[in-house]
Parts: sequence; C-alpha cells; structure tokens
Amino acid sequence: MSFLDSLHSGGTVVAAELRPPRAELGSLEGMDAWIDMYHAVRTLTRQDVAVFLTDSAIGTQEENNLRHLVTNLGRDVSRDRVVPFLTTKHSLDFCLSYAEQTWQQGFPALVVLGGDRSLGRPRCVDHAWHLRREIKAREPRLTLGGWTNPHADPVQQVAYLADDRFTAEFYLTQIVSHLNVAPVARFVDEARRRGLDRLPGMFGVFYYRSANAETLDQLSRFLPVPAESLAAEFAAGATPIDICARTLRAMMDVGARHFYISNLPLLRASSTLNAILERVGALA
Repeated sequence: MSFLDSLHSGGTVVAAELRPPRAELGSLEGMDAWIDMYHAVRTLTRQDVAVFLTDSAIGTQEENNLRHLVTNLGRDVSRDRVVPFLTTKHSLDFCLSYAEQTWQQGFPALVVLGGDRSLGRPRCVDHAWHLRREIKAREPRLTLGGWTNPHADPVQQVAYLADDRFTAEFYLTQIVSHLNVAPVARFVDEARRRGLDRLPGMFGVFYYRSANAETLDQLSRFLPVPAESLAAEFAAGATPIDICARTLRAMMDVGARHFYISNLPLLRASSTLNAILERVGALA
C-alpha cells in the first residue's frame, strides 16, 4: 500500500519527522550522523512507519537530504515510506530537478513547503503552491504534500486547501497541542463542513523533551509553544511520552486522524514512538 493509499485507508497514520544532519558538521561527524539517520529510517520503515525528512529546518542549511538518502539507504529500505521535504528556499531549477530526482529514485511522495521568510536564503516563488504547480506539470506522477496552519483563521485556511491551485494530495499542519485544542477543533469542523475528507491532513505533534525555558523560547520563534502549561505538566511529573500521548489523544478526540511527530530522539526514534502509541492506547 502506498503512503497516499494509507492516508485514505480509514485507519490512523502516525509518521516520524526527522531532521537531517547539519551541513556544518565535519566529515567524520557527518558520516556518523548519517549512519544514525540510516538506522532510524530503516527501523521505522520496517515497522511500516512513514518517515518525513526535513529540508532547511529553522533556517539553517542542511545537507542535500535526497542525495544522502539515495547514497545511504540502499535498497533494503522501503522508499514508499520515506517522504522528503522541499522548501522554496532554493533556486527554481534546483527545486524542479530535486522533484524529478525524487520520483526517479523511487520516492513516490514529496512535501513542498514555503520555508521561513525571515531566515536564510529567499524563496524562489512567493508561495509553495506556485512551486507545487510547477512540479506537478513537470512530474505529474509524484504525490505532493502541502501545508496549513490550524491556529490561523479556519475559514481562510480551509479555503486555501479547497482551492484547486493548492496542488496537493495531502497536507501537513503546524504543530498542535492538547494544551490549546480549541483552534484545532474549529479547523477540523470547518474542513468537515467544506467536505474536505478527500484531502487527508497530518497534524504536527512536537515531542517536548523538557520544559527548559531557553529551549522553549527558541522554539516559540517557529511554532506555537504553550510554555507555561508545559512547564506545569512537567513539574507535576509528566514525562515527554505522557505529554506527546496527551496531544495525540486530544487531537483524535476532536476528529484529527493522521499525525507526524517531530523531534523524536534519533537513536531511540522507534522505541520512543512505540512507547507514545502504547500510552495513547492507555488513554483511550
């Protein structure tokens, strides 16, 4: 079953989002980091877990994730379950070539995002849908993913998704939390009202490892972080697994069905994800 088919199958899909090694790492460090990445991806995909691989996370230049994937994964990893990210913060020629190589190397899906305007290089197009439209014209067989923000005006966000120009077969969302459920509930209700069941969404869940104030402050530059409430939950004895599981359960309760989990510890990505899903079952 393809990744897109799994989103339409009626069950819940939980994916892992992994960040590639930093480009500034030395050759030995970079090699070790990619070995760790390879083992994490191989273990997760063998458990039929989809893996998203980011592009230029929080404004820093990453290695060419597709090149390293092809070099390091070999043929013993199911590429049906590996979904690279591509932002618009490259040249247009690079982006179109990257998309073509994605399909040619056996990766059937690609998430195309705008990228943070305030950091790093400029975008090659104004909006990600412009790039998705160019990619779809060049390689129509490639399944494309987009992006939306359920914390923004739900009517406007759902209208973007419903627009034919969106040019995507699924979408990811900004990070959500059980500590701020109301915006997500409004978004889900609006999507249901507009009949967008045909377009599956994957809701972002962040694996908070601690309530370190400096870390949460840095994260808040890029995603909504309920810092005080998180600190209170950690202080009350909750573990990172507890907090992540609470978000998944709360989102399921308001109608979200598919998720990707960001910031899993690379060396323990599979075991951590399994522990989270077990805890979600206990909360049902």
